[in-house]
Amino acid sequence: MARYDSVVLGGLVVLPGRGPTVCDLGIKNGRIAAIAQDLTAQDGEEAIDARGLAVFPGGVDGHFHIGIYRPMEVDARSETESSLVGGATTVISYFRTGHHYLNKNGSYREILPEVLKATTGNAYTDYAYHLAPMNPGHIGEIDWLVGEAGIASFKYYMFYKGLNLAADSTDGAGYTMSDTYDLGHLYAMMEEITKADQRHGGKGRVSLSIHCENPELIKLFIERVKREGRHDLKAYSDARPPLTERLSIHEAGVLADAAKTRVNLLHLSSAEALRAAVEIQGLYPQVDVRRETTLHHLCLTYDMLEGQGLGGKVNPPIREQQDVDALWRGVMDGTIDWVASDHACCLEEEKGDDLWPALPGFGGTSLLYPVLLSEGYHRRGLSLARVAELVSTNPAKAYACHPRKGEITVGADADLALIDLEKEETVTPELLHSAQDHTPFQGVKVKGWPVRTVLRGQTVFLNGKVVGEPKGRFVARPLQD
Repeated sequence: MARYDSVVLGGLVVLPGRGPTVCDLGIKNGRIAAIAQDLTAQDGEEAIDARGLAVFPGGVDGHFHIGIYRPMEVDARSETESSLVGGATTVISYFRTGHHYLNKNGSYREILPEVLKATTGNAYTDYAYHLAPMNPGHIGEIDWLVGEAGIASFKYYMFYKGLNLAADSTDGAGYTMSDTYDLGHLYAMMEEITKADQRHGGKGRVSLSIHCENPELIKLFIERVKREGRHDLKAYSDARPPLTERLSIHEAGVLADAAKTRVNLLHLSSAEALRAAVEIQGLYPQVDVRRETTLHHLCLTYDMLEGQGLGGKVNPPIREQQDVDALWRGVMDGTIDWVASDHACCLEEEKGDDLWPALPGFGGTSLLYPVLLSEGYHRRGLSLARVAELVSTNPAKAYACHPRKGEITVGADADLALIDLEKEETVTPELLHSAQDHTPFQGVKVKGWPVRTVLRGQTVFLNGKVVGEPKGRFVARPLQD
């Protein structure tokens, strides 16, 4: 009788602390049960030949937006399928009340079950949620959310503070469905998150993620750009310049230091933002600060997308080459903790040809491992071990999914990305398996693609095709055995 449900044989397995090692994996009941050198096909009910392939821990895409512009149950199905293409097996999606998503307000005790119901049975990956407390009532629910509901991470949007920028007006309450959304609200939120972390943090990190852009400055710069009559992606970057990130990062640092809150600085887009993120760590060394950037901020510039429409509109904006270079330096030297997609399926018709009402965001989750391997490993010499940290281990640790997620270790979920490091593809919308009908990565040649994605021991994506129906489960965090 076979000892394991399945075995993965002869792959170059990226192991924590050891790096790439040719070895075998034994999988039992959805978890890694053995890491060995001498397993055979007879040891498993199923044998997966991984010779010539690199075996990574399944990616943990820590910045995702299920259902932001489309019905959640529909979006969950198509966009988590897209995640499998890039080797991601867990996505952690942001959700908030107010405009977009479910377009409603109310307590999370009432709304979170609706969110989970919409996702259940429709996700090809495992999934979790970050929630944004948009009003004082939500702040009062934080301890319950962490202690009982499986939510270990929260979000504050600094650019919503008093403004309705996404709708191009100054009616912030209409967009957020909240009477007050300011730094006082942020500080009160931080206090409650710190208390929850003190009560429950021994089981996993409880943290606040922050979108850092200053709304007062954005308002000023938008008005200036509009007067100039400009409508391209460079204009959008000028309307939300790196200065707005820099100021908000320092505001966040002051408050996080005072409240003793663990924080994550999201989608750093510029050299100036990264510098500010490093500065606050130096100013407040006792504060647990983690730093994220995205695939698109690592790979795209507004010059590259000139003349291609508004598909690349995103918040914060695509910047220039010097910013791309600075972010890659942060990836290479360890300043950046992880890379995420900020995936938000947005159809071309929702972009239109007018910069200001065009919806921000686009998909990218299917490029998570491919971009880090192509641009990082092949082009810049980034180690395979560091790629695994950026795509899987570090976000899993930051968001209380570790050790079940994020590493190939005995006892961890058997979430794997089997990657042909030499496989080259030219990016098209069809390749990415998203419902999105365009991509700002169109035509980019990428080297290093998953050929098999495994979720809890079961193959869910193989040679460019999804396998079976959605099997994803809700990951209640902090995640414990």
